[in-house]
Amino acid sequence: MAKNLILGTAGHIDHGKTSLVKALTGIDTDRLKEEKARGITIELGFAHLDLPGGFELGIVDVPGHERFVRSMVAGVGGMDLVMLVIAADEGVMPQTREHLDICQLLGVKKGLVALTKTDMVDPDWLGLVTEEVRDYLAGSFLEAAPIMPVSSRTGEGLDRLKDELARLAGEVEEKNGDGPFRLPVDRVFTITGFGTVVTGTLLSGEINLGNEVEVLPAALPCRVRGIQTHGRKADKGAAGQRVAVNLQGVEHTEIFRGDIVVPRGIYRPTRAIDARLDYLQTAPRELKHRATLRLHSATYEVPAKVILIDRDALLPGESTYVQLRLAKPVLLLPGDPFVLRTYSPQATLAGGTVLDPAPLRRRRRSAEARELLQALESGEETEKIRLMVAASLLSGLPLEEIVNRTGMSVKRIESALAALLSAGELIQVVKDPRIFLSRHAFGTLKTRLHTELQSYLKDNPMKEGMGKEELKSRIPKRSDLRFFGPCLAALEKEGKAVAERDLVNLPGRKSGVAAEQVDLQAGVATTLRKGGMEPPTIKEFCEALGCTEKEALEHLNFLAREGKAVKVKSDIFYAAEPFAAIREKLIAHLRTTGEITPPEFRELTGLSRKFMIPLLEYFDSVKLTIRAGDKRILRKAQ
Repeated sequence: MAKNLILGTAGHIDHGKTSLVKALTGIDTDRLKEEKARGITIELGFAHLDLPGGFELGIVDVPGHERFVRSMVAGVGGMDLVMLVIAADEGVMPQTREHLDICQLLGVKKGLVALTKTDMVDPDWLGLVTEEVRDYLAGSFLEAAPIMPVSSRTGEGLDRLKDELARLAGEVEEKNGDGPFRLPVDRVFTITGFGTVVTGTLLSGEINLGNEVEVLPAALPCRVRGIQTHGRKADKGAAGQRVAVNLQGVEHTEIFRGDIVVPRGIYRPTRAIDARLDYLQTAPRELKHRATLRLHSATYEVPAKVILIDRDALLPGESTYVQLRLAKPVLLLPGDPFVLRTYSPQATLAGGTVLDPAPLRRRRRSAEARELLQALESGEETEKIRLMVAASLLSGLPLEEIVNRTGMSVKRIESALAALLSAGELIQVVKDPRIFLSRHAFGTLKTRLHTELQSYLKDNPMKEGMGKEELKSRIPKRSDLRFFGPCLAALEKEGKAVAERDLVNLPGRKSGVAAEQVDLQAGVATTLRKGGMEPPTIKEFCEALGCTEKEALEHLNFLAREGKAVKVKSDIFYAAEPFAAIREKLIAHLRTTGEITPPEFRELTGLSRKFMIPLLEYFDSVKLTIRAGDKRILRKAQ
């Protein structure tokens, strides 16, 4: 199976990058009329080259002019190898330096130097330029890279260059093919009869015909209608390949360079990232906290405010952790490289690697924040997931969020989660969708609910228990109400709570009257008994005893649970004796006559409508009577 890699050119304007690509591949990457007329590359150009050993190189030819460095940065996204092109008649020039800085900041690891236009210089000069280039590369990732003299005009050195590219290609590790695919858009156009076509370098995963996809950040749903790789029709595109994708269901005017094509419903764009930032030694001045620069990554270009987490300024050559707050949403995942450039004058200042694409707002100079970011930078996958879930505190982290923030395949995430769940480091608190809490956060949540239960029952000693919905409402706002059930179940399992029907109680607790409430309890009971057949209203209790409505109701409900009163309605209570007398009168009447109407019940008891109707409805509710039209009859069991 062919190994798919991306080779990118880099170097100063007019050093022969495009001519060299054409000499190697036979493809002219200057595709715009303006480029032809001016003899320079303005936009990215693309070609492909098959090498011995089964290597397929997609070649990205980047512009060398300083005004088009943003296009050059887009070309570096996804690059596996770089071919730094330096003209033998001019040597190292300003854009040579900036392009090399960009490649280094974006994490390109391997490459070579093509010393072009050798037919225009004599051997002695070529030797001097070669020495100059070697000195210049000292300390960079190309320090030991081969320097290959070539002439695009005569063809001299091209075969040796191809052999060296094949050797380097064998040393490069292929891109991750097991995660969800990501295709940053670097070109978009329309073809008559086909519709919208986008091109880009597939950063990860595999895209297939018929895939349901979306274009971020606008979340435009569409479908893969066709795929081309290296100019040939294909059923799929793999990580590391240049692909052209025909999209069905979206207009080409809706898509722009900097958008990204991804599987539908997996990823969410971000407006902030935590990152490791490396500030170039050649930067002209210190980088201040909250400075605004332009972030470039893949095909994105977006203003970014730099939040320095542990200092007020970053000196040239230093490295630190930062949070970048973006002016518009883009999709970035852990491990994605980026560069930061100034606005005016335009220059590359810094670059780095994304650590967390959906961070919380970090407290500056926080040791915890630094410890977390260090672990995210160097930790194993299982540890990264553990830390991400732990950092979510009481909010928890859904599986979907873990996929979105790690960029890992679901299979690898599931493997890490299984280990963490087995070790008790994480708790799955919700099954659908799957949401996870750290062991510490779950314990904190349980303790919080247990404390709330204890406090409530202490303040309400006459309550039979605390209502489940009441306790559920005490879940912290940043948590999910769905966490209540698992937390309560855990408290019951630990013997710290007892749940019955809609109430939660402490094990072994019995409701009672607090010492300071004994007199009020006795007053409520006495007043209720004195009320007889027509007991006082709640307001009348309050006036007679000088208590609040809440206190009166608490004592009345307690008497009802103790069997010393009967709760007919939420605000109507009877003492046991007069209630029993009314009940017996009703039963005796029904056994004699078989039925009773409301007027007959009023005549029987002498009660006003205020008490008569609630009593009849109460007897229906406790299944003493059955209502038939406007009459009541006695249930057979009575």
